[in-house]
Amino acid sequence: MTGTEGTPHAAGIGEALRRARIAQGLSLYALAFDLNLSVHLLEAIEAEAWDRLPPGRERPYTRQIAERLGVDPEAFTEQWNQLPGSQDQEPPDPRRENMERILMGALTAGTILLLLWLVVPGRNLRRPMAEAAAVADHAGPSHWVPSGPGGPYPVVGEVLPEVPVNEEGVLISMRSQDTCEVTVAADADPAAAQKRSLRISEPWRLRMKGPFTISLDNGGVVVLDVAGRRIRHGTAVGEPWKGRFGENGEWILPETPVDKEPPTAPESDQEGE
Repeated sequence: MTGTEGTPHAAGIGEALRRARIAQGLSLYALAFDLNLSVHLLEAIEAEAWDRLPPGRERPYTRQIAERLGVDPEAFTEQWNQLPGSQDQEPPDPRRENMERILMGALTAGTILLLLWLVVPGRNLRRPMAEAAAVADHAGPSHWVPSGPGGPYPVVGEVLPEVPVNEEGVLISMRSQDTCEVTVAADADPAAAQKRSLRISEPWRLRMKGPFTISLDNGGVVVLDVAGRRIRHGTAVGEPWKGRFGENGEWILPETPVDKEPPTAPESDQEGE
């Protein structure tokens, strides 16, 4: 192999590539344009002048040209093994490198603009923030009030109030300010009564079907809502309370207690009779 002298070897890879190029009717300029390589580089490979190639690119360039011309470089086993460039690296693509430079430049410019927008806000951005802060100072603390749907159909994300009465029964909501034992029993099945010990600020929500009764052993500490209505039982702290409700949650007031012993009839004047 006479690579440093620039003369082609009769049985070398460079000569095989040259013959394949001529057989396909390709000039050096046409092949160089097709592979996006320089004419001087093709001439050096055909002349096996490996010292005129970039270090480490001898094998990749030779393999690229051989694949284009349909030549198997490994058919020249001895010369291929002695070819400079131990690693088969992919030859650089100028078009790909240009695209990478353009992409990196665009990313850098976008990052700089984003930092400037975050660090130095414009006048139009500062003004609404100052106005909102002033309004918040004068308005005082705001209280959140749940709102119903704005139209006839609910929209995803809206918080809808729970239906007071539905097919599952009447909605009962209780919240205690102290410990209280609660019993909720349906008139149809008193044995299946639900019992719970309420703690401070511990809510309990349940539904009951049909008429039912609610019993509180410390009624003065419990806030009770039945079917969406506040039940103002007026019981003092420590006093028990019991109330009965209809199938639609209506509060049925307790009947007037009946005396165990009937009142004594006035004595009649037998003598007068």
